[in-house]
Amino acid sequence: MRITPDEAAHVAHLARLSFSEEELQQYTGHLNAILEYVAQLQQVNTDGVEPMSHPLAIANVFRQDEMLSSLANENALANAPQKDDGAFVVPKII
Repeated sequence: MRITPDEAAHVAHLARLSFSEEELQQYTGHLNAILEYVAQLQQVNTDGVEPMSHPLAIANVFRQDEMLSSLANENALANAPQKDDGAFVVPKII
């Protein structure tokens, strides 16, 4: 599938780009080369190839979720400069 300079100008307009006639001819050639490459890729036999989200075999490296004891409220507030009703007191920022 080849595109014409008019179609390339339309795509440039949709992208809010403006090109001189020389640039438009150049980018029309680039777009046609891209479309030819995509057409070449479509000819590759992919039967039996499973879809994948990543080209490399990767595994989840996260640890298992385990219920652990958390820091006691008194220990968390032990060095707080100001505290009130079991919470840190910070300056109001507007």
